[in-house]
Amino acid sequence: MEVFSAPRPVAHSDELLAGAAGSGGGEVELVPILPRQPRTVRDTGLEPRLLSALLVKTMHASGKTPLSLLTGRLRLSVSVVREVLQGLVAEQLAEVAWSGESDLDVHYQLTGFGQRAAAEHLAESRYVGPAPVALDAYRTLVGQQSSRRPDAVRVTSPQLQAALAEDGIETPVNELIGAALHSNRPLMLYGPSGSGKTTLARRFARLRQEPVAIPYAVLVNHEIVQVYDPALHPAPLQLRGLEDRRSCDARWALCQRPLVHVGAELARDMLELRIDAARGVLCAPPHLLANNGLLVLDDIGRQRVPASEVLHRWLGALESGTDHVTVPGGASHALPFDVSLVLVTSLAPQAVLDEFCLRRVGYRIPIGPLSETGYRALLWRQCRLRGIEPEEGAIDYLINELHRRTRRPLLAAWPHELLGRIADFAGFAGHAPRFDVGSVGQAWSSLFGSCAALEPGNLGDVR
Repeated sequence: MEVFSAPRPVAHSDELLAGAAGSGGGEVELVPILPRQPRTVRDTGLEPRLLSALLVKTMHASGKTPLSLLTGRLRLSVSVVREVLQGLVAEQLAEVAWSGESDLDVHYQLTGFGQRAAAEHLAESRYVGPAPVALDAYRTLVGQQSSRRPDAVRVTSPQLQAALAEDGIETPVNELIGAALHSNRPLMLYGPSGSGKTTLARRFARLRQEPVAIPYAVLVNHEIVQVYDPALHPAPLQLRGLEDRRSCDARWALCQRPLVHVGAELARDMLELRIDAARGVLCAPPHLLANNGLLVLDDIGRQRVPASEVLHRWLGALESGTDHVTVPGGASHALPFDVSLVLVTSLAPQAVLDEFCLRRVGYRIPIGPLSETGYRALLWRQCRLRGIEPEEGAIDYLINELHRRTRRPLLAAWPHELLGRIADFAGFAGHAPRFDVGSVGQAWSSLFGSCAALEPGNLGDVR
């Protein structure tokens, strides 16, 4: 396949961060981030035949189609679409169905030959949507936007303190997390279930707020692979420079750095390219959708594929910057892989990782029960979020009577769970939730399965 010149790449991530920080009010400058708009077919980095096929399939689905609709659906400039249409008209695959006073006010439709060509193209690939970007262009941008680059902006102590202020983490653990994030190496959080490991891991996504460019689709050895997922690639809250959108390559979406969370549901086939049966479209696997963002692998040791198999592959791919994925029943393709990897487990690291993986995981950080001060602070914050005024005596009762006498550790999961149950009981009874001794005892007994907690004299019997 002939390869044409790729669009101009985006700025480096430290430049993006500076631009975002300087915009004020959470606004993001649009023009310096997205690549420049291609003006000719050659500029797109794609073969003319591929663009012709996409255009024919789009018109087949739409019937008589305005030029503006074609440019919008393919996310290409008017000049590129016109260049492709001229070829289709010359080959008698398409024709002008209607034209107005303006050069832009033109409708096109397929001829009989064009309808037959559309059927042939749909038999090859059912993909209809934004034109893909070239794999080389995607690989270049992933590298330039990487937070793992030696010169990338690092997380500062004040940023970490602000992001984790709600978690009640002790200073030594906070410093360990800071060092791990500064290293940009894979890290592991381990500790008992309910200690807040997963919530903590997901909160790391708050630390990198500068936007990145994500392609809607990528051309990989004649295969169009869908990359953009609106559920995983949300747009920044505010954008500036929208009036200059015409100068940007609309095949790329401006997004927040993605957060992809996979857990015990991870199976071997989820590591490869998959076919969306409903649309007949190839989709990238979850770990590649996390490119330039945060990938959290939760519940390590409980997946349907051995943890060592997944981690050997991912850790090796992170070092090389490339992961080899296969089409179902087809060939293997090399796609860029660049993520901040966080592993989460309730098991001992040595129980789920072999020596190879242990050496390559930069930091293994234990997350255990909170201190009493941290637990109280977390409980107050959770109450404020729900609009509940806690009674100090009820907090003392929870910690000194329920937790201590039953030897249940002060885990980060309990305040949220107890408050949810207090709200459930209050809603059923038809009154506002209250954090008092009676409500706490009722929620506790429903959580741990014993009515003894309702009677302070029997607290010693609660297990």
